[in-house]
Amino acid sequence: MNSHFDSHFNKQIITILPGEFYSTTEPVLISTVLGSCISIALFDPELKLGGLNHFMLPTTNRCHEISVEEQGRYGDFAMELLLNDMFHKGSKKENLRAKVFGGGNVLGDGDFHKNRTGMNNISFALDYLQTEKIPIMANDTGGIYPRKIFYDPQTFKIYLKRIQRSDLALKEISSREAAYKEEMQKEQTQAGDITWF
Repeated sequence: MNSHFDSHFNKQIITILPGEFYSTTEPVLISTVLGSCISIALFDPELKLGGLNHFMLPTTNRCHEISVEEQGRYGDFAMELLLNDMFHKGSKKENLRAKVFGGGNVLGDGDFHKNRTGMNNISFALDYLQTEKIPIMANDTGGIYPRKIFYDPQTFKIYLKRIQRSDLALKEISSREAAYKEEMQKEQTQAGDITWF
């Protein structure tokens, strides 16, 4: 993650990448760019504490231990990491509210049967929040456009921009998602065969 001052918002921007999360009560904005990935914004109105994650896939079937650096790439881990971080800062689950973004089919032509990654991510996010009884206050998921979001963790406001599907933008997102996918597949292959007992 990196940080820079933005003169338009007149605030410090904390940018998170796939696999990262951040929570704070400070007057900053948390930003990320989403293709088929999902970001879930959580907010505790009593503490004015907000957090955001960015995950690529719902779960993993890897049988060996996943490193800390890898955990946030998967929805089940990403949610636990963000929740635990917020609980450590004093938040209580019953106070939390959620907003969900991403899961777009940005590399296809709108036919989700060709690329189900976004749909699988959306299903996981909505099911997870329902199971944990965290109310969803907003849901901007699916479609064909990448999204850039800016989250104000003190107010729970989200500034969302849909990125036009230019060849350059699609190429960059495609390249980034392909690189992460290749890296994850390589790690799964290196884990070796499963031995059943």
